[in-house]
Amino acid sequence: MSTVKTNTLTGTTTAGSISVTGEGNSTTTNLQQGLCKAYATHTAAVSVLDSFNESSVSDTGTGHFGLNFTSNMGNDDYVGTGSNIGSDDSFATGFISDGAVPLSSRMDYQFRNYDTVVATDQDFQRVMTHGDLA
Repeated sequence: MSTVKTNTLTGTTTAGSISVTGEGNSTTTNLQQGLCKAYATHTAAVSVLDSFNESSVSDTGTGHFGLNFTSNMGNDDYVGTGSNIGSDDSFATGFISDGAVPLSSRMDYQFRNYDTVVATDQDFQRVMTHGDLA
């Protein structure tokens, strides 16, 4: 088996577009389209522990947060997902839209308790975004 080592991958047709053959060799996936474009792990007190393409995280209320992007998304049609965990191993469901109008510069999200469906702060919030960068 060969090992390929490189610092840069460039597509031959379009510089930022590289197709990867999928399982079964019958379909392809665009590598650029499949990459996570932003993520953050933060505490309920909005102390960011790790992030990518994140300029800040805003606390907009109990269980409500906003991930502000360093580089904006190309539009407001991106997809986000999240998870969290409390100190007692309790979990809450992540909702990416908290009723705010989607913005290309920010992803608003909230977490609700599984049982009570009430917005709740947990010890650690984790969110990520997929879509097109501007």
